[in-house]
Amino acid sequence: MRQAVELKGRPASDGIFAGPVFFLEDAAAKRREAGDAEAETEAFDAAVAAAIAGLTVLVVTAEGDGADMLSFQIALLDDDALLQPARALIAQGRPADEAWRKTVDAEILGYEMSDDDYFRARAADLKDMRDRVLRHLAGNAAHLAQAGAILIGDDVPPSLFLEADWSKGGAIALRQGSPSSHVAILARARGVPMVVGLGDIRPNDHAEAVVDGSTGLLVLSPDGPAKQFWLEKAQGLAERREQEQRFLDRPAQLKSDERIELLINVAEPQELDVLDPSHCDGIGLMRSEFLFRDGKPLPDEETQYRAYRRLLEWAGEKPVTIRTLDIGGDKPIAGLTPEGERNPFLGLRGIRLTLARRDVFKTQLRALARAAVHGKLKVMVPMITVNAELQATAQLLDEVVAELAQAGIPALRPPLGIMVEVPAVALAPELFSEAAFFSIGSNDLVQYVMAAARDETSVASLSDPAHPAVLRLIAHVARYGAEHGIPVSLCGDMASDPRFVPALIAQGLKTLSVSPATIGRVKAALAEI
Repeated sequence: MRQAVELKGRPASDGIFAGPVFFLEDAAAKRREAGDAEAETEAFDAAVAAAIAGLTVLVVTAEGDGADMLSFQIALLDDDALLQPARALIAQGRPADEAWRKTVDAEILGYEMSDDDYFRARAADLKDMRDRVLRHLAGNAAHLAQAGAILIGDDVPPSLFLEADWSKGGAIALRQGSPSSHVAILARARGVPMVVGLGDIRPNDHAEAVVDGSTGLLVLSPDGPAKQFWLEKAQGLAERREQEQRFLDRPAQLKSDERIELLINVAEPQELDVLDPSHCDGIGLMRSEFLFRDGKPLPDEETQYRAYRRLLEWAGEKPVTIRTLDIGGDKPIAGLTPEGERNPFLGLRGIRLTLARRDVFKTQLRALARAAVHGKLKVMVPMITVNAELQATAQLLDEVVAELAQAGIPALRPPLGIMVEVPAVALAPELFSEAAFFSIGSNDLVQYVMAAARDETSVASLSDPAHPAVLRLIAHVARYGAEHGIPVSLCGDMASDPRFVPALIAQGLKTLSVSPATIGRVKAALAEI
């Protein structure tokens, strides 16, 4: 039996899973050559066709960024301009896998060296597409779709996550990665345990492992007693999760019976189909940018109006806060976000971008004003840094409401609040006293306070939501709001993590907005305070 090895990384998705391991690099390992160039070409074409078929199945059920990413890969695999260089190398006597690697790696390098944020962001999709074809060439594609395995590697592309069968469990353990990555968000939504930042993990004939997503631990080749220990711990966790579900129908409150307003974060109206509005106090954050698909036409006023109205009708008499378009940074949209910014997170993003594109902004504000007649809508502005940005938004909102009234179109002016995610605002909230409410965006606030990119593995350890500097800023904003009658909430990932909930309440917050999957968990955590 192999000697057990314990590796400590960073928690990315809660839960415990024990099972067989599958090292992702094995899936794209060098294969046995089919023989002559004709046979290699046939193998290559079959692998490409199989990859396209698999992606086509996935894209039917995927939504949002996931669907766009899959469609991008399909388009590339359908493009002879990409495939012909690989076929030419095969014709010269190169093995199909070597020819494909050489061809796509050259494309990846070009994307990574581009001055265009859009193309740099797509480099990861190219790597995913490359490895998907290599897995088919090596005959390992089916293995990845099997349920109940722990995927180990440098990274797991979102498409691979979507393709995997998680019905019988499974987990993810990454050498690199970030808790803020796209695949980590997917893992939390599906309840798949995940650990990132583990460093060097070598196969060394390890066949089994345990992942503890709550502590960031990976145990390779656990012995008999260790397996029993983790089995009992997993059973205990399952029992706690079952108990937490019992809190769904209860109000969010502390031990003293003091009520805490618990709202939810959503990205798209379709999410509401499986959610019960009685489990929460409304919607604290709707990320409207997910209506704007990279590479697709911008949604018109009517499309946006229908989406916003759907949210308000679902909530009934409960409040719904919709954030205006928040793109830029790690969310580029070709033709809308600027190209060639050296540091997109500190560039033209959020309100800075929408004020620069008033045609797009006015369309969104018109849709929001029209939707406001259907419920308790509040509009939130992201990436506010100076009060002039809030004033310019308020003036533009007044203009569109007046235009709609003049045209005889029913509309209302919703309350206008701001995201508190830039330290300048958290330090001097009094400069924004005109705001109807404050919503603290902990993800970006932590990033800017700690000067550590939220998606950068090498500095992930610095991204600490519980750092005293972060908590002091949260307390400062909460105190100012309480003293001046301005409602304050927090809508970042920090609110969805029971580890941080006591600290947030201690800083004076009375309103939290969480991911729908964590409602019961957060209510249970509040009941212990």
